[in-house]
Amino acid sequence: MAKINPAQFIREVRQEALKVTWPMKKEVALTTMMVFIFVFLAAIFFLLIDQVISFSIRSLLGFGG
Repeated sequence: MAKINPAQFIREVRQEALKVTWPMKKEVALTTMMVFIFVFLAAIFFLLIDQVISFSIRSLLGFGG
């Protein structure tokens, strides 16, 4: 395994960091809102599925309902 000088490593990390293209504020806000919307939709979906399965099991086992 090749040994790298710590100073050289820091230089290489800085060079790579300069190549990164950071998103604009508008893009970050848009994708953040999309994530929140999809999380909300997924939560509603799983709530409904849970309720259907719960109702089905209670009906099959005769636990009221």
